[in-house]
Amino acid sequence: MDTLKFYFVTWNVATRSPNQDLNSLLDFPSQFNKQKVLPDFYVIGLQEVKSQPQNMIMDSLFTDQWTSMFNKILCRQGFIIAKSIRLQGIILLVYTQMKHITHLRDIEAQYTKTGLGGLWGNKGAVSVRFNIYGCSICLVNCHLTAHEHLLADRIADYNTIIKDHTYHISETSNILYHDYVFWIGDLNFRTDHPSGKSPTSEEIVAKLEKIEKDKYTSLLKHDQLLAVMESGEAFSEFSEAEIKFPPTYKRKPSWTDRILYKVIENNYENVKLKAELISYNHLPHYLVSDHKPVIGQFNIKANFYNLEDYIAYEYLAKVSLPQSSTEPGQARTITLSFAVGSGVRTPGFYRFIYFSQPNNDVRSVLGISEPFEVSSKEDKMVTLDPCLEASCSSSPGRSKAATDAFTDFAGLDVSKLSRHISNDLSID
Repeated sequence: MDTLKFYFVTWNVATRSPNQDLNSLLDFPSQFNKQKVLPDFYVIGLQEVKSQPQNMIMDSLFTDQWTSMFNKILCRQGFIIAKSIRLQGIILLVYTQMKHITHLRDIEAQYTKTGLGGLWGNKGAVSVRFNIYGCSICLVNCHLTAHEHLLADRIADYNTIIKDHTYHISETSNILYHDYVFWIGDLNFRTDHPSGKSPTSEEIVAKLEKIEKDKYTSLLKHDQLLAVMESGEAFSEFSEAEIKFPPTYKRKPSWTDRILYKVIENNYENVKLKAELISYNHLPHYLVSDHKPVIGQFNIKANFYNLEDYIAYEYLAKVSLPQSSTEPGQARTITLSFAVGSGVRTPGFYRFIYFSQPNNDVRSVLGISEPFEVSSKEDKMVTLDPCLEASCSSSPGRSKAATDAFTDFAGLDVSKLSRHISNDLSID
């Protein structure tokens, strides 16, 4: 294995609720194609998720309907949230398969406001960056200034985001310094025609009806984004796959919703990095919004030859073992106690995640334990008995417990774990 598969979704949901089935949006294996391989990462960028100024505090405390729906669907497939970030109606969700979680390093999120001259977050960008298997990856979701005649504002938005978006890792302090950058969102670029010759929406629709399937060259020559990429005014560092789908914005047909990418191919001596396009398309059957969702799939080459080369082991500073000796073959019990109010709230099955925490923020996931059972004690402490039977038994009763533990854990956002346990964890 020397590649990672990324599946991208960008969708302006126009403040609507998710009232259509989202499973087909994520292209899961079906009864007709059971051999289909799931991606390693799902990256979902939403714009115009309902967010009113008076609800900003509530939005920060509770998960929105769209995120809850994606959590439910993807967690059933074994994915967990590596990181998420929200700026008013702009949301970026990064999901990964469980097997990759211990290889994530230096996870960091950032945002830039561009609305009202940088004072308001209705427009702007959010991003998540991380290192994995020797490569740095930056994922950006944006919503730029609207309206056909405000092209200069969109260009300014881009340059503001590039300038103001900074990260703590010095080698990749800027978006463009990463090995891989994927920039998705409602970029809001329209079709631009000479003054006095701009067609009406009806005329554009009539022209689209006459276009041969997948051939939009005559319209795309008026696309503002392609023009500024060529002129160097904005996004000139990025590439885009050939567009073979109709405009994704309905009111005055335009390709507002895009997926761009950038690769520093020769950043390492022994490997040439590349992003191989698998598909780039829209999904026309979704009618929730006046925008159609756009999906893109890429295989990216990582800077490693064998996963085993990147496995590291760390020893615990303190371990308390039972005083009495155990018989051969008998499981030992190590007891850890948690104060009331810690991250362990209710009895059930849990996992440990070991992570680094500079500046009170989760940056790198270092390891993950097998599921173990937690039980509540009368002395108001929660005691864990992670013995061999709790995580490894093949008996029917234990098998279901292990499945439940995985399902419960899959809904956990590891990036938020530190605020639950960092001050309350004690090991006896």
